[in-house]
Amino acid sequence: MAAIRSNKSPLQQHDFLRRIGAQELFSPPMWRAAVTEMVATACLVFALTTTIISCFESGQTDPKLLVPVFIFISGFPLLVATVPLTGGHMNPVFTFAAALKGAVSAVRALFYVVGQCLGALIAFAVVRATMDRATAVKYQLGGCAIDGGGGGAGVGAGTALALEFSCTFMLLYVAMPIFEERRRRELGLATVCAVVAVAYGLVVYVSMTVTGRAGYGGVGLHPARCWAAAMVYKGSLLKAHWVFWVGPFMACVMYHMLSLALPREELEKREDEREEDPNLDKFKGDGSKEFEISNFKENALGDQ
Repeated sequence: MAAIRSNKSPLQQHDFLRRIGAQELFSPPMWRAAVTEMVATACLVFALTTTIISCFESGQTDPKLLVPVFIFISGFPLLVATVPLTGGHMNPVFTFAAALKGAVSAVRALFYVVGQCLGALIAFAVVRATMDRATAVKYQLGGCAIDGGGGGAGVGAGTALALEFSCTFMLLYVAMPIFEERRRRELGLATVCAVVAVAYGLVVYVSMTVTGRAGYGGVGLHPARCWAAAMVYKGSLLKAHWVFWVGPFMACVMYHMLSLALPREELEKREDEREEDPNLDKFKGDGSKEFEISNFKENALGDQ
C-alpha cells in the first residue's frame, strides 16, 4: 500500500517550531510588519529625541513641563498610523509583553525587536549627523544616561532600575488592557492612542522630577532607543546600560503574572450580559437574584 504523504510542511510537523511561529519566516506579511516597525520606530525615536532636547533649549523657566506635551504630540499620530498595520509596538517593551500574552509569536517578536533596534539606530545616526556638536555633547545625544558610579549629578544603578521597573509597569498597566480588541471597539482607535500617549508622557515627566537630580534624564522606557544612543554616542551612555533592558523586561514579566491573576472571565461575562441587555442592572434586588427584562414585560402584560 502506498505510503500516505502528508501535506504539512516540515515546519508544521514540529510542535516546537509551530509554537514559536517559525512558519512566519516564510510569511511576507510578517516581514512587511517588521520593516514597518523599523520605520515607525525610527520616526518615533527621532521625534522624541529632537523635541525633548528642544524643550530644554527653549529657554522656558521650567522646560520639564513641556516634555509630556511634546511626547504626546510626537507619539499620538505615529500610534494612530501604526497600530492598524502592526499593532503599533515601536518599542521592545510592548513587543515582549505581547509575546508573553501570546498576541504575537516568538519569531515575530524577535524580528519586531530587531527592526526596532535598527530603526532606533538609524534615528540616532541622523540625529548625530544633524545636531550641533555642542548640543550633542551637552545632552549626550539625548540618550539614556544615569550616574552609575554615584558621582552625585545623577542617580545610582539601583535607583534607575527601580524607576525603569515601576514606570514601565505603570505604562503597561494602562496600555495593555486598553489595546485589547474589545476596548478598541468601545473607545475608538484615536481615544486609545491618546490615552497611551498621555500615560507615556506622564511617567517620563514623573521620573524626571521625582529624583531631584539634574544629571538624570528620566526613565528610558525604550530599550532599543537607549541601546542605539549608546552605540552611536558611546562614552558614559554605556555605563550601567543593562538597567534599561532588565528593568522594563522585569516589569513585563510582573505585569503578565498579574494579568493571569485578574478575574477576566467574570468581567467579560458581565460585559457580555450588559451588551445583550443594557437595562439588566436596573432590575437587581439584593444582589442574589437578577430579573430579566423579558420577565418584567411578561408580568406587566399579565397584570393588564
